[in-house]
Amino acid sequence: GQRQRVALGRAIVRSPQVFLLDEPLSNLDAKLRAQMRTEIAKLHKKLGTTFIYVTHDQTEAMTMGDRIVVMKDGVIQQVDSPQNLYDSPTNRFVAGFLGSPQMNFVDAVLRNANGRFFIEFGSDDSKTQKGVKYQVEIPASKVNAELNNYVNKEVIMGIRPENISDHPEDLAAATTGIVECSVEITELMGAEIYLYLNCEGNSLTARVDPTSTAKSQDVIQVCIDPMKVHLFDKETDKTIMN
Repeated sequence: GQRQRVALGRAIVRSPQVFLLDEPLSNLDAKLRAQMRTEIAKLHKKLGTTFIYVTHDQTEAMTMGDRIVVMKDGVIQQVDSPQNLYDSPTNRFVAGFLGSPQMNFVDAVLRNANGRFFIEFGSDDSKTQKGVKYQVEIPASKVNAELNNYVNKEVIMGIRPENISDHPEDLAAATTGIVECSVEITELMGAEIYLYLNCEGNSLTARVDPTSTAKSQDVIQVCIDPMKVHLFDKETDKTIMN
């Protein structure tokens, strides 16, 4: 940490127009890394100079960047503000890169019935003709023209952990997207609980309220927020709907 401070100090006295920082915090422990993130952010605000900050840590990118350039194999995937990247990723790679725990991805099929679009997922046992299918109806406000090209085709559904809830009030209010899952592991994080779920063979991670009573091996119901669902092309990974 001291070396990073010294290096920054040497750069500052030269009054450069642009600072280039290449993973400056990668060798620090978690506590010092958080402290240095704050110091660099304060310095940027004080100097009013352009900082180009290279990092593989999405937390650093989200907390420090005014604009983020997400790259994969040297190719720019998306350039936008942290919030827009998080809410409206251009493809599956960007969606999975930002957020911790990362976005859940589930194999699904897009259906249309009487002009209403549904995302269908679950198990399919062709030998016994048994299986459980779940549906999430896409709200009319999220429907776009491109969805018509994917009706009855396989797609990837994306949903962030914080948009899956086991709260009784949310379940009571839900009209679609209610799923029965078995709880594999729970992690108490203090202000929240992570639930690692198995839903008909699909793995989901939910970030829920610390008042949740779910325990390992329980079978519970959770609801998926239809307003927060993303859809991706299964072959190209491009975003179909945010």
